[in-house]
Amino acid sequence: MNRIDARFAELKAAGKKGLVAYLTAGDPDLQTSEENVRIALQGGVDVLELGVPFSDPTADGPTIQEAAQRALAAGTNLNDVLAMVKNLRKDFDTPIVLFGYANPFFRYGYETLCRDAVEAGVDGFLVVDIPYEICGELKMHTDAAGLRLIPLIAPTTAAERADRILSEAQGFAYYIMVKGVTGARRELVVDLGERIAALRGVTDLPIAAGFGVSSGEQAAEVARTADAVVVGSALVRAAHEGGLAELMVDLKRGVDGLSE
Repeated sequence: MNRIDARFAELKAAGKKGLVAYLTAGDPDLQTSEENVRIALQGGVDVLELGVPFSDPTADGPTIQEAAQRALAAGTNLNDVLAMVKNLRKDFDTPIVLFGYANPFFRYGYETLCRDAVEAGVDGFLVVDIPYEICGELKMHTDAAGLRLIPLIAPTTAAERADRILSEAQGFAYYIMVKGVTGARRELVVDLGERIAALRGVTDLPIAAGFGVSSGEQAAEVARTADAVVVGSALVRAAHEGGLAELMVDLKRGVDGLSE
């Protein structure tokens, strides 16, 4: 069984919610990046989104843009990211999703990438800039390799389109809570429960919600309705400035407190 499927099945059986954490690979260099990833994994991440640095991260706000620039300046490439995953697999069985943009994946070659990803220990991909209508070229290879291509649903996604996207999806659905780019926010959307409920009407997949969560209190708020909480920019900032371990404790308390 794919690790993503297994982890969400475990969470559901235990009546718990999940924490999906994003960190940019290679920020500020490969060694420090791996050390930070290990801190996050040791802190109880349920699914790791490992960001593949790209020069034009159009869905990301300043924090992750700057992280990508630091990683690229250090020479980080897709081969390095796969090598990091392979090294992490010596110690961790946590599901790992490569989060990135189409260009590096396309240049590597979808079929070759999926083969090498499986060998390294990757469990899925989240590709921000490949719309559902043209994802088939990649999905045929992820499906053949047993990898999960994680779908993104935005607040502006029409109900009919969400139904089409989720009808063939696997792993989990990533609901983007805001219109705009990634980044920590002081307040979260007020109608999250209604939007999650609407998605549950068209899919049995676990639903993870993110974009804007930066504290345990906010994580708890999201976990009241979603199956998992996604945190990115706040973790990237904490990794860069210090305090990653402390933030992980806060986020886990927020998510796990609902399951006690």
